[in-house]
Amino acid sequence: MVTLVQAQPRSANANPVDRTVDDAMEAGPQVCDDMTVAVALAVMASARADRLLVCDEYGVCGGLVTRAQLTDIRDSAAYTDQIRLRAVLGDRGPFTSPMTTLAEAEHAMRYRKLAALPVVDEQGSALGVLALAR
Repeated sequence: MVTLVQAQPRSANANPVDRTVDDAMEAGPQVCDDMTVAVALAVMASARADRLLVCDEYGVCGGLVTRAQLTDIRDSAAYTDQIRLRAVLGDRGPFTSPMTTLAEAEHAMRYRKLAALPVVDEQGSALGVLALAR
């Protein structure tokens, strides 16, 4: 069985069947989508993070980018130092709600072959990241 990464459990006494994404999500570095790929890689290095939550100027989450994705872009022949994160995000989503059960989230992540999933509130603002344990 795959377990989920848990940075700081919010409800240590919660029944495992009733646990929600809110109980297991971790905070992750958030950056604006107008940041360049090079700066995003520097932020990841200084934060010792493998992924960044990317938000627009209104705080709406656009998705996640990983160090591997950004490194591939930086190493490509088409790379320029002007490429912004909004240009590499692609389609918005998928996302999950903090009220989703862990079982539902794990099922969705396995089905979509995702290692991490942004957690957003009703307005689309990023709250954290739910990540499968390595």
